[in-house]
Amino acid sequence: MPTFSIIIPVFNRSEELEELLETISTQNFRDFEVVVVEDGSDQPCEHVVDKFKNSFPIKYVVQENKGPGPARNTGADKAAGRWLIFLDSDCMLPADYLDLVNHETEREDFDCFGGPDKPHPSFNIKQKAIGYAMSSVLTTGGIRGAKENLDIFYPRSYNLGVRKSVFKVLEGFSEMRFGEDLDFSMRLLKKGYSTRLIKPAFVFHKRRNNFRSFFKQVYNSGIARINLEIRHKGTLKLVHTLPSLFVLGHIGIFALSCLNPFFLLLLLVVPTVIYLHALNETKEHKTAFWAIPAAFTQTFGYGLGFIEALILRKLLKRNEFHAFRSNFYK
Repeated sequence: MPTFSIIIPVFNRSEELEELLETISTQNFRDFEVVVVEDGSDQPCEHVVDKFKNSFPIKYVVQENKGPGPARNTGADKAAGRWLIFLDSDCMLPADYLDLVNHETEREDFDCFGGPDKPHPSFNIKQKAIGYAMSSVLTTGGIRGAKENLDIFYPRSYNLGVRKSVFKVLEGFSEMRFGEDLDFSMRLLKKGYSTRLIKPAFVFHKRRNNFRSFFKQVYNSGIARINLEIRHKGTLKLVHTLPSLFVLGHIGIFALSCLNPFFLLLLLVVPTVIYLHALNETKEHKTAFWAIPAAFTQTFGYGLGFIEALILRKLLKRNEFHAFRSNFYK
């Protein structure tokens, strides 16, 4: 029985999977196995998995497309480790990642852990900018692993570990297409289990490489936030409403500019703050510049999805849904 089973669902990302497996092969801590779950991909990655069969124990499982939650459940069923670690296929690991996780799991008693994510120096400018938008305190309130004091810490599936025994009790991830990792963490906490942020155990997260697909992702995240509130009453916090308030605020500025064009000058404030903050965080002028459209895409996408779900689910009592069902990956 290995200490860790690393579970990676894959859908048409063989090149990124290879980058992830390469970084797994360099881990200092070696008591682990990897389970790759091919979730109905049009471009199978078995040839990538085969390259690493002599580097570490690795299993390759194929299923019809069911979504990320069921794919992770399939991987968990095939896993032998005491701890299950779920990673997204577009991540990369520092060489000491498992060392840090092993040290913390031996030192303290908790049931589930997570860590932050950040862009790798090799990522292109837009990927770094999107990475900033998804992790910055200005755009997400620091609730994705950068801070602990703005909301309860809910581990997310790009960097989530859980005891296998606990995972079985919870019967794994739900079939939610978006927000399934938060749903899992919320159910875990409701059962009385504990979570822990291991801040040094970060992953490099490549994310989307264009703003169109990024917008679709965060739009669905906004919808998922309302879906999660309906599933788990009381989990919606003020920080989750800020993007929608940002959207409404900009609509208000445009309305006021019809009375006085000088109100348009207010639109320069946020881009300036984002640029200066991103420059301080990244030390790169180009990344700081692209952080402006990335942050606006993240905030408007999430905010609009949140508003749509608020109207359809809370006011009109519609069933759970998500957007861009047929062309999400395009």
